[in-house]
Amino acid sequence: MRSLERIRNYILIVYDVKEKRVNKILKICRQFLDWVQNSVHAGELTKAVFEKLKVKLTKVTNKEEDSIRISKIRTGKMLRLEILGIHKKQVLDNGII
Repeated sequence: MRSLERIRNYILIVYDVKEKRVNKILKICRQFLDWVQNSVHAGELTKAVFEKLKVKLTKVTNKEEDSIRISKIRTGKMLRLEILGIHKKQVLDNGII
């Protein structure tokens, strides 16, 4: 049986925050997850790393003005992704943006 520390969840974060906090949230999310598109990050994290991410986000978020939505999926294998239009991560990785 795998250790609980090694179990990874697929995390999807979507946020709508005041402009003055966008760069802070963006930098925190990029430390842990892949940038998918504007205000959207995704990737696999252990529970411990996910908790660190939430603590950092909570410190810079204003609960009266900001919204951060977090979806957790037990494994990325269960995720079916369909992209219409450009795949921004691929564009970024290729150095176009």
